[in-house]
This record gives sequence, C-alpha cells and structure tokens, in this order.
Amino acid sequence: MKSFYFSLRKLYFCGMKAPNNRTLHVNDEERDALLPMIDGKSLIHGDTLSVLDTLPDGFANLIIVDPPYNLKKDFGEAKFVEKSSEEYEDYLRSWFEPLCDKLAPNGSLYMCGDWRCSSSMQRVIEERLTILNRITWQREKGRGALQNWKNSMEDIWFAVKNPKDYYFNLDAVKLRRRVLAPYRQDGQPKDWEETEGGRYRTTCPSNFWDDISVPFWSMPENTEHPTQKPEKLIAKLILASSREGDIVFDPFLGSGTTAVVAKKLGRRYCGIELNLDYCLLAAKRLLLADQDPTIQGYTDGVFWERHSGK
Repeated sequence: MKSFYFSLRKLYFCGMKAPNNRTLHVNDEERDALLPMIDGKSLIHGDTLSVLDTLPDGFANLIIVDPPYNLKKDFGEAKFVEKSSEEYEDYLRSWFEPLCDKLAPNGSLYMCGDWRCSSSMQRVIEERLTILNRITWQREKGRGALQNWKNSMEDIWFAVKNPKDYYFNLDAVKLRRRVLAPYRQDGQPKDWEETEGGRYRTTCPSNFWDDISVPFWSMPENTEHPTQKPEKLIAKLILASSREGDIVFDPFLGSGTTAVVAKKLGRRYCGIELNLDYCLLAAKRLLLADQDPTIQGYTDGVFWERHSGK
C-alpha cells in the first residue's frame, strides 16, 4: 500500500497524471484549434463589467452567477483579495446592477455564495430583485478546523424580477431516493415503486441538497479551476428555471460548467470569463459535450441521490 501511494506522489511531483486522473487540460495544439470558439458572442473573453455594457437588455431568460466569494483566491490572471463586508457589497453592486438589466422581465437569477458572503449577497440582490428562496447544498469536500466547525455547505440565492410571472418546472427536478423502510397500503407500495434495481421513491425537491458530488480527479468533468461547480448542481437550476431554447447567461463562466450543461440540456448559452485559459477549457468541454451529453447523477429524467451508481 505504501509503495502505491509513493508511486502516486512521484507521478504528481513529476507533472504526470495518476492512471485514473481524468482532469481536463488544454495542450498547445488544442489551444490553437479552440481559440476560434471564443467568438465574443456565446463564449466571451473579457472583464464582466466592461462586457455587460455591450449586451442587450433583457436577453437572458436565466442568469446563474458564481462570483468570487469574499476570500483570498488565485484565479490565474486575476487574484481576489478578501474585503470588509461594506467593500465586498460595493464590489457586488458594481456589476450586479447592470447585470439585472440583462435579465428578461419574467426571468430568474441564481447566485452562489458561502457563509462568509451570503448575507452580503442577500442584501445586494434584494435591492433589485425579489428573493424567493435560499438553497443550501452539502459539499462532500472541505477542510477540518481545530477551533471551528468544518465548512461543508454553500448557498444559492433564488430571485426573480417579477414574483407573479416567472417559470418554474417542478417535475423536471424530482429526486429519486432508495426506500429504506417500505410502507404498504392494502398490500401495495405507498409512494414508492419496485424496480429491478431496487425500491425507490420519487420526491419533490427541497431547498436543502445532499445529493451533490463536488468534481474530483477521476470525474471527466473535472478541471483545475479552483471553484468549479458540479454539472449536476447547475443542471437542477437550468431545468427548474428555463425552457429548451432559452438563453442561460453566466457572467463569471470559469471553466464553463454553466455553458456546458446548458448545451447538454438544449438551451442556448452566453458566458463571460476573464481568464483565457479557463475560456479554452470551456471551449474544450463544449466540444466534448457533443460526444457525451450525459450529466453525472441525472438519468431517466430524474436526479438520483448521491452514491446511487447513476
């Protein structure tokens, strides 16, 4: 066992992948071929605030925002420095106000955050939109702390322009769970079904998600982006709050998860990313989506609980 881990460490420090490491990279040859995909329309390389001024108002049916959290973080070409709460809210307002102009009158917006910045996000969002809910999702990953609780949760704020006119498809985001204590009525299954794979119940989604796996090195969607969101997570947002053919906009695209999932689910996409290397990763993932449109954890039109093998 020790020799196995020693071999893995040796591969890592020599710049080589472990045998099952499927983390995506872009080599020099691919780079030249992928550059034309960064077209300035659906995949845009640039600063979010500057690019927003060039986009038409009301064009996006759904906006998914995963901005820098209020933490020190290295994003390659850009580094984010932790700020005071007041300074961070000013930063959010600098791009959030023009961003809201890009949302369709009956559109929806989701913003990702952690416990440090979630309250700041709530205050800024409420200045322009109506918040309908806060989703909390469980991260499997997370560092332990000697004098604090392990951070293993993140938030997603759900907001709309018009609380009387927005799209939400409940049936598209049902969750299938294994039945541990099957209850029968008159000898028949009650609220569950017997299948060849076991006994399952299809349930309505709540605002607490414990079925998400954070991308790791053996998953084909994994990249080296430091804050990459899982495709399954984004798929829930897109299926719930957009129709096929709608435009899904991500102003902090990163390595392209929102665009990739939108493509896999038959939506149009638009994304802005400051780091060219991440844009190229997004382009590569978009090409790979043509070959493999599957989303881990989403099959047969339902989302499966974590570790279900789906």
